[in-house]
Amino acid sequence: MEQFQSDESLLALFRNPVTKERAFTAIVNKYKERLYWHIRRMVVLHEDADDVLQNVFIKTWKGLDRFRAESGLYTWLYRISTNESITHLQNQKKKKAIVAFGNEQDLTDQIRADPHFDPNKIEWKLQLAIQQLPEQQRLIFNLRYFDEMPYQKMSVILGVTEGALKASYHHAAKKVENYLRNS
Repeated sequence: MEQFQSDESLLALFRNPVTKERAFTAIVNKYKERLYWHIRRMVVLHEDADDVLQNVFIKTWKGLDRFRAESGLYTWLYRISTNESITHLQNQKKKKAIVAFGNEQDLTDQIRADPHFDPNKIEWKLQLAIQQLPEQQRLIFNLRYFDEMPYQKMSVILGVTEGALKASYHHAAKKVENYLRNS
């Protein structure tokens, strides 16, 4: 089965019990890298991104029979990835609240602890700046800046008006810019 068949043909193959598993494998292969990097920008750590991606594909497997193709397959997968990433981040916050002080590091400390961390490189400074943003602004910034996603598509995925997304992105970009100037 060719890895990059159209979404429509992959969905048709998925709905056939004989080709279901092969079709799902092709869907995973087609989208895993793009989804991984979307998740990774949100959760930062590779191990966390792998865990979240695995959850995304478990949910995809369970829900794909009910997918009605009202939006594109990638848009649907992107929404699942975004929601799973947010859930992961919220669970981390809950764990931090339960764990005694000093036993957990926040994402900024984890970035600095990375063995490849070089505070003089702009990509590390950018990651640190992004981590200073509130969760919703961080999500919108990542979608727009890294994925170059149009506001209209973001609106569908996040269920937020385009005007609110533009305002949020503008505020996030200003905060990132200020952080980079002052660090």
